Amino acid sequence: MEQYVYQSLNEARAALDALLDDGETLRTLAAAGRQLSNTFRHGGRVFSCGNGGSMCDAMHFAEELSGRYRLHRKGLPAASISDPSHLSCVGNDYGYDRVFARYLEAHGREGDCLLAISTSGTSTNVLAAADYASRHGIHIIALTGRPGSTLSELSDTEICTPAGQYADRVQELHIKVIHILIELVERELFPENY
Repeated sequence: MEQYVYQSLNEARAALDALLDDGETLRTLAAAGRQLSNTFRHGGRVFSCGNGGSMCDAMHFAEELSGRYRLHRKGLPAASISDPSHLSCVGNDYGYDRVFARYLEAHGREGDCLLAISTSGTSTNVLAAADYASRHGIHIIALTGRPGSTLSELSDTEICTPAGQYADRVQELHIKVIHILIELVERELFPENY
């Protein structure tokens, strides 16, 4: 069993090392942090969405912004599209492909920002949200794990973290990216905390 533990940690380290060596993605990550900060600075809201583990990441991203990340500071207007009553209502009435786009239709406004998370970059409901956002002046930051995806084409900013054969390694990098994004926002808007 120990050999599998070592193998798993070694794969995770290799994925992180590859991200560290990817200067273009690191610059894009910094640009996404600036975009999020500017959205908040100009009175916009930030929404996040994804499926399965990516929904959990979307929820974690939003709660760290609206609640607290490291130190006390003002809450920021961020929400994940994850309310069960909304998801089941829209899923039942319009189909699961519309659950995220319909929420943006109800709550999103021009100047807001969407963090669209999909390890494959092909989740149809995330694509529908990105399509809605692109047509209504909502900036799209895509967090993906496969280069050249459909979500990449719809996004204004894509942070792509390819990491091995399966989604779990991609998701491990996604949570690191999410924490970095939150830290960048805090450093920009609440420099006294750093």
